[in-house]
Parts: sequence; structure tokens; C-alpha cells
Amino acid sequence: MTTVGLLLAAGHSRRFGEVNKLLAPYRGKPLVSHAADAMRDAKLDHLIAVVSDDQVAKLLDGFDLCRLTADGLPQSASLKAGILHWSALSPLTLADRPPRILVILGDMPLVTSDHLRAVVDRCTDHSASASTDGQRRMPPACFPASKIDDLLEVTGDRGAGPLLKALPDEALVHASPAMLKDVDTVADLD
Repeated sequence: MTTVGLLLAAGHSRRFGEVNKLLAPYRGKPLVSHAADAMRDAKLDHLIAVVSDDQVAKLLDGFDLCRLTADGLPQSASLKAGILHWSALSPLTLADRPPRILVILGDMPLVTSDHLRAVVDRCTDHSASASTDGQRRMPPACFPASKIDDLLEVTGDRGAGPLLKALPDEALVHASPAMLKDVDTVADLD
């Protein structure tokens, strides 16, 4: 079964300040490079990144780029754009070998390729899987083909959050809060 990695990297980082947080240096390289490297190392079948910044796009070698140009779109718009981009690229693959779509946020620098593979492995043909720090259900999350229509219906800036809340405990892959941290402000880079 095909596993598509979908990197959501089109946010405008309003809480971070004037610069795009995905370009901010973190442990020797741009923030978005950490999530992208983990995806590459996880040996997923296809990599797609939803981007809005040309400088971020330049850092994503090996990714098929889906560009969003409208300003102020919620996270759900990035998620939908990435799914529709995959559908347009490979309709035969979708029909013949329904994918699992692994959704990762570009501002999660400490997620490992091993964690990504564990999330993919926990996903079934009928149930999504997600990460948890014991308190929250969150990306990285993996969705089977049977849940793609549900993903296309999400709205707002929480993306697939409402779908993740409904997952049973056995669909969750535990990780430390540190691994699952996302960067929203300059202070989060510490």
C-alpha cells in the first residue's frame, strides 16, 4: 500500500513575528528541514509539501510542491490542498492502491523517522492513527483511504483535530511532549 507523506508548511507564523518561522535556524538548519528530513528518512512512497513561501520550497528537495498563494488560509485549507494535489498527480494510484496519508506539520522539529513509521504502522484500512503525548491527540497522524472524504470536510485552523479526538486509544502512538513540540513563538526555539 502506498504511503504519502504530506508536510503542511504553508502557515504564516503570525505569532512568531516578522520572519517565517519555518526558515528560523534551529539546531544548525532551518526549522522546516527537521520535519522534512524525518519524512525522507522514513522512506515514504511519495512526499508532498504544501507551501506558500518560495524560500521554504527551496529547502524541500524530493518533495512534490503544492503552492498556496492566498493569504490567511486556515490549516484545513492546506490539508485539503495537499490531498487534492495528490489526487490530481496520481488518480490511478488512488484507485488501484489506496494510499495512507501521513500528515506532518512543518514546525515539529523533533519528530523522528521511527515515530513516523510507528504512526504509519498503527494506521489500518478503517482507522486513522495519531501521535499522543498522553494529554493531546495530534499530528503526525496517518489516515487510510477510507477517511479521505472526512479529511476533505474539515474546516478551520485545527485541521484534522476533530477527527483525531474520536480515535480509540489503540490508534495512538505515544511520544514524549518534547518530541511532539511545535514551534509557535521565538521562545519555542529553546
